[in-house]
Amino acid sequence: MPLHRLKDYYPNYRETLADGQMGDLDSYSIYTQGEDRVGTAKDLLVDDSGRFRYVVVDTGPWIFGKNVLLPIGLANFDYGKNRIYVNGLSKSQVENLPEYNENTVVDNRYEDNVRKQYQPLAQGRSSRQFLGSNYATPNDADRMNALDSDRQRPLESNVRGTGTQASANIYDYDREPHYYGLSDQDNQGPLRLYEERLIAHRSHNKVGEVRVGKQVKTEAAEVTEPITKERVVIERHDVTGQPAAATDHAFENQEVARMDVYEDEVTAEKQAFVREEVNVRKETEQETVRLRDQVRREELDIDTDGNPRVKR
Repeated sequence: MPLHRLKDYYPNYRETLADGQMGDLDSYSIYTQGEDRVGTAKDLLVDDSGRFRYVVVDTGPWIFGKNVLLPIGLANFDYGKNRIYVNGLSKSQVENLPEYNENTVVDNRYEDNVRKQYQPLAQGRSSRQFLGSNYATPNDADRMNALDSDRQRPLESNVRGTGTQASANIYDYDREPHYYGLSDQDNQGPLRLYEERLIAHRSHNKVGEVRVGKQVKTEAAEVTEPITKERVVIERHDVTGQPAAATDHAFENQEVARMDVYEDEVTAEKQAFVREEVNVRKETEQETVRLRDQVRREELDIDTDGNPRVKR
């Protein structure tokens, strides 16, 4: 059966696969027992029905960057840590695995060599109760059975074996669930119910600008000042009882009495004075803003057949 790269077979896997927890498959690391890191996940290979068959593992410096295939049934996914555990995997097993690259034809002989190296691990799983499908989580089975239109496009360059060669290499993966099936023990993670919440984010944005400056205006002004003016008062009195002047009195018309007359004169000058002082500052006010929107929440939906006893 030809195998396809997950990224080509199902382009939207990031949003839905494993409840969105495998959005970045490349971030998953491969670990053995004892927390020994042995590589990273590069891709997943799926068959024509969309079932997972192999994890493509880049062993990195552990085995000099060798890429190998890991049967999906031997991979235990830990979504919280972005890890895939392979219990009991040894370095010698990986060294003896056939190398994989994008041009590798995954035929029966190639897969037999892969299964041969993993046989001790698979035997340890032979007694488990396996699920009906081999997806990362049970919910992925429904999603992969309802793929969008992108899935339907031809996958010419990613088929591992074509034409008569593909027909001759049909392999029934379901007959060996210890290699390709997920057991109850592999899916003990909790069923997560999600809800949307409104999270407020504050950003300090400029809403305006205040400019305080000076400008010169001209207006009419006046000032008052008391002044002193002198004036000449001429008083004339009739004279009586005075003796007569001498008979030889000479009458003259050139006799003059002089008196200086003064008055205050006011002039104005302009001087600058500080009229007022202006201080410019900012004050912070607190107020509450309410945001409303529609949010979604997942509720538990229990569907039973027959009359099983369920403690809710």
